[in-house]
Amino acid sequence: MDIELIEIRDFLVQHHPFDLLPDEAIERLLSHIESSYSRRDQVILEVGQPCEHLYIVRTGSVETRSPDDDQILARLSTGECFGVHAMLNPDKKVVNRATALEDSLFYMLPAELFENLRRTYKQFAYFFAPLGADRLRDAHAHGAGADSTDQIGLISSKAEDLVKRAPVVVESGASVRSAAQVMREANISSVIVCDNKRLAGILTERDLRNRVVADALPVDTPVDEIMTPNPITLDAQALAIDALMMMTQNNIRHLPITREDGQVVGVITNSSLVQQQSTSAVYMVGDIHKRDTFEGIAQVVQRIPQLLSTLVEGGASAHTVGHVISSIADAATTRLLKLGEDKFGPPPVPYLFCVSGSQARHEQTSVGDQDNCMVIDDAYDEVQHGEYFKQLANYVNDGLNACHYIYCPGDIMARTDEWRQPVSKWKEYFTKWIELPEPKALMLSSIFFDLRGVWGDMNLLEPLQEIITEKAPKNRLFIGHMVGNALTHTPPLGFFKNFVLIHDGEHNDTFDMKHSGVVPIVDIARIVALEGGIIAANTFDRLKAGEGKVLSSSGRRDLLDAYEFIATTRLQHQVKQILRGEAPDNFMKPEELSHFERNHLRDAFSVIKTIQGALANAHPTS
Repeated sequence: MDIELIEIRDFLVQHHPFDLLPDEAIERLLSHIESSYSRRDQVILEVGQPCEHLYIVRTGSVETRSPDDDQILARLSTGECFGVHAMLNPDKKVVNRATALEDSLFYMLPAELFENLRRTYKQFAYFFAPLGADRLRDAHAHGAGADSTDQIGLISSKAEDLVKRAPVVVESGASVRSAAQVMREANISSVIVCDNKRLAGILTERDLRNRVVADALPVDTPVDEIMTPNPITLDAQALAIDALMMMTQNNIRHLPITREDGQVVGVITNSSLVQQQSTSAVYMVGDIHKRDTFEGIAQVVQRIPQLLSTLVEGGASAHTVGHVISSIADAATTRLLKLGEDKFGPPPVPYLFCVSGSQARHEQTSVGDQDNCMVIDDAYDEVQHGEYFKQLANYVNDGLNACHYIYCPGDIMARTDEWRQPVSKWKEYFTKWIELPEPKALMLSSIFFDLRGVWGDMNLLEPLQEIITEKAPKNRLFIGHMVGNALTHTPPLGFFKNFVLIHDGEHNDTFDMKHSGVVPIVDIARIVALEGGIIAANTFDRLKAGEGKVLSSSGRRDLLDAYEFIATTRLQHQVKQILRGEAPDNFMKPEELSHFERNHLRDAFSVIKTIQGALANAHPTS
C-alpha cells in the first residue's frame, strides 16, 4: 500500500466515528479520499454553494459561523468534521460558512461514499445523521447505558417479570376448606381474596397453619376471618429488587403485584426471587437484614465499590445503578431502625424515618454522607416521648456513620432536634420555606423537597407533600428564587463549546461531573416537580411526569438523554478509579475522554444550558 494511503488509514482509525468501521470499509474508502489545503483566513465553504465532500481536519483548525456571520458556531481541530449539515441536506448546499483559522490540511470524503457508509454501517449513521440532542439520544439508545439483562438479572427486572402465573382468586366469603382445595389443585402456597373483583386480602399456607389448624377453627370459617386483609402490594413497573426490599423489611413471603388500576397481576414469592438469577446486590440486601451489629452491617456496605464495578461493567444504566446502590443504603437504614426498636422498645407513637438528597431520589452511586430526619405523629409529647426518639435517632445516625455513611457536615440528621419533629411542626417548616424564600430557606427546600420515607408510618409524609403540591405551584416568587438558586450550577461549557476547567488546587485541569453535570439536571427536575405539583423525588420520574406541564416533550427527552449520558460517563470514570485501587471521585480530565465522549458530553452540556436559559427567561424575577 502506498505510504500516503497508510498514513491516511492510520489517521482515520484513531478518530471517531471512523474507528467504528471494519477494516475492509476503511481499506475501500482510502482510494477515494482526496486532500486539500487552505491558508489562514481562507473561506473553505461558503453559504449556499454546493458541497460535494465531508471535510475531516488533518492539521490546523477551522471556524464555522452562522449564515448571517454574527455567531460563531464551533471551532474544529484535528480529527473533527465539517460540511455535515450540507451532506444531510437534499440539495447538498452549504448551511454555515467555514473558514480556516490557520494553515490547514483536510481529508475530503466524497458525498456518494459518505451516503454509502451511512446506509451500510449504523454506527456511522448514528454519529452523523442526528445532531445535538438527537445525536445524544441515539448514542444512548444504541449502547450507552443499555442494561444487559443477562448480567444484571434481578436488579434490572421489573416486578411483573417475576410473576410466573395469573393470580388464583377466591371470592370474599368463601370457606377455608374451599380455599385450601383451590390451593391444592393449583399447587400454590397462597390465594388472592377479592371482593367484587377488588383486592381484599391474601390467604397463605402460613395463615392456614397459624390461624386455622393451630387454633382448631372449623373448616367452614370464612376466609375473611383468617386472611391478611389489605396486604402490602407493589406496582408492576417497580424494579424487582424493590420486591426483595419490601418482603425483607416486612417479613412477608408473598407479595401481590398490581397495576395502576389496582388489578392484581400475580404474586411474587420467596421462591420467585431464588429462582431468578442471583446477583451480589440481592445477596447484599438480604445479608444486611441478617446482621445484628454495626460492624456486621459495615462489612456488607464496604462491598459497594465492587458492586458498582459489576453493575457498570455489566451494562446497567445510571438509573438502575442509582436505584440499586440506594437500596443498599435503605437496607442499612431500616435494619438499624429495627435493631434500635429492639433495643429501646416499640415506638410510643407512630413515626416515619425519612431520607433526603440522592438516597431519597434513588440516585446514590457510592457511600457518602447521610441526610435524614424524623416525622412524628402529632400525638407526640416532648416530655413523655422525647427521650425515646432522641435515643433512637442517635443510635441510627451513629450506626450509619459506623457503616461508612458519615455524619452530615450540615447536621441534616434525625439526631438534630430541629429535624426530629411532629407533623404539625414540619408543616410550619414547609409553609415558611415556600412563603418566605430567603437564602437559607432555599437551601433547605433543595434538601427537604427531595424526601422519601423508608421506615415507619408512610401516611405521615402525605400532609407535607400536600403543602408542596398545593402551595409551591402558585407561588411564582418562590419558584423564581428556586430557579435562580438552580442556575448557580452551570455546565462546564465555554462560548466555543470548549470545556471550562478548574484551574487550581487538588483538582486542577479537571471539570466536576457531579456539580457541573448531574446537579444542574437534578435542580431542573426539582423545579419541574415543584411547578407541576409532582410528588415524585427521582429525577427521571420528575422529568417524565413534567411533560406537558412544565417541559415540552422534546425538552423532557433531551434532558433525560443528557442526564443518562453524563451520569453514565461519570460512573465509568469512577469504576476505572476503583479498578486502579483509587478512591472514586467526580473530577474528570478531558484527555481521559474519547473523541466520541467529548462530542456527546458537549451535546449533553448544551442541552442543560438551553433548558437553563429557557427557565431563566420564563422566571425573570429569579
